[in-house]
Amino acid sequence: MTQPRTTEPSTADSMTVLTGMYEAEAKYLAAGGPGEAPFDLLAPFFASDVVLHQADALPYGGTWRGHAGLTRFFLAMSDAWESFDMVDQEFLATGETAVVLTQVRARARTTGRELSFPILQTITVRDGRIVEVRPFYWDTAAIADACAVPARTA
Repeated sequence: MTQPRTTEPSTADSMTVLTGMYEAEAKYLAAGGPGEAPFDLLAPFFASDVVLHQADALPYGGTWRGHAGLTRFFLAMSDAWESFDMVDQEFLATGETAVVLTQVRARARTTGRELSFPILQTITVRDGRIVEVRPFYWDTAAIADACAVPARTA
């Protein structure tokens, strides 16, 4: 009796999707980003039912679903950050799963505080599209503090 043949998605496919998505994100941001540029620049890289999980402690925390959810997520990110630069990235992909370590330099919109921090993301790619993203932050409290609305003094 022969075993059914399964095909494992190639690492190259995942890497192609990821590098294409990050290039599209750069074009999206250069075109004005959230509220200005169309999400259509990014849409081909994400499944229509994509799920993005952000730590609840962040100003843009929660679970974001689908293209409409990602559009709202990018608007929330834009509300939190005046600038958000991905300074350096390292990729590791095996089949459907990729891990991306990104060093970020950002300036909070409400406080003007600048931070440098790493984000480690697990990204699932299936059928040539990103279906799930799980970012992990080393210090969500520092990020939330930097983005907090300053208290008014009487």
